[in-house]
Amino acid sequence: MTLCVSLRHRFRGFMLDAAFEAPPGVTALFGRSGSGKTTVVNAVAGLLRPDEGRITLDGTALQDSANGIWLPPHKRRIGYVFQEPRLFPHLTVRQNLLYGARLAPGAGGHEGDFDRIVGLLGIEALLPRRPGALSGGEASRVAIGRALLSRPRLLLMDEPLSALDAARKAEILPFLERLRDEAGVPILYVSHALSEVARLATTIVVLEAGRVVRAGPAADMLSDPAAAPLLGVREAGALLPARVVAHHADDLTELAVSAGRILLPRISAEPGTRLRVRIPAHDVILSRARPEGLSALNILPATVTGVKRGEGPGVIVQLRAGEDLILARITRRSAEALALEPGTDCHAIVKSVAVAPADVGTG
Repeated sequence: MTLCVSLRHRFRGFMLDAAFEAPPGVTALFGRSGSGKTTVVNAVAGLLRPDEGRITLDGTALQDSANGIWLPPHKRRIGYVFQEPRLFPHLTVRQNLLYGARLAPGAGGHEGDFDRIVGLLGIEALLPRRPGALSGGEASRVAIGRALLSRPRLLLMDEPLSALDAARKAEILPFLERLRDEAGVPILYVSHALSEVARLATTIVVLEAGRVVRAGPAADMLSDPAAAPLLGVREAGALLPARVVAHHADDLTELAVSAGRILLPRISAEPGTRLRVRIPAHDVILSRARPEGLSALNILPATVTGVKRGEGPGVIVQLRAGEDLILARITRRSAEALALEPGTDCHAIVKSVAVAPADVGTG
């Protein structure tokens, strides 16, 4: 199911002029505060009626200003999860969830949906509680469950983790991954946190000052040196598909990647589990020859495929390691000393402890 968006809307001092396609999976709208992300989501939900535009979901027009089409929100079959959970405080978790089920087409007789979604989000034990007795992460999961029980054709999530601390974010991210992989509902996900986007997104759309400045598959975008300034040079880092091979007695987990094996601090996943690992560009060191006598455990043979020079002293180097692309952020002086250019063979070195647990997800 594909969402196609083309919008123009003028606010005082701000013009939104954005067009993109969101294929099945998680499409992340990424950008700074004020770039227009929430405005786009509100237009898709029908909470904002743009001056001009056309929005279609799987070929059905939700809005087409040229032909006078505009479906009100309750006819769009779209679930919306806001920054705050917005649960009914006087109802239990079960009653909040059942309220969402009442909004589903042909409501009634969907006990199987209820049990499946409660299990998917791990909220069985929360059903008798009221929202005031829930943690932030628990309340967010209940809000997601309520939206899913309305049987939406599309799920909108507007920075659902922004109000949570790091511990609560770490708690809920695995559930969002399960939602992406198992719920079967396309998701439009708003965030300005690149680590979140890298962990969850299958497609990234970058907004800046109301316009789409870059869009594409997440793995391609995150490994493109030209996209690094848009995503944030300090946060740049590429995704590596990996598979858990073994857990060792010294609390390191061995992963297979296309260029060889890497070791990371113990990951709670069974051998054989497929992961996506974000390798921060600033934690990758380059060497022309294979180094000896280093404390770093991960040394991958690679070939330079691109060098992106910025305005300051930094350089983003793109490397192919096996079948995957890696980014390294080094100084221009180092790049010149190593004579790095497309086609140069080298080795990418990554410290095991440099990859944070939040940078390892399923997928």
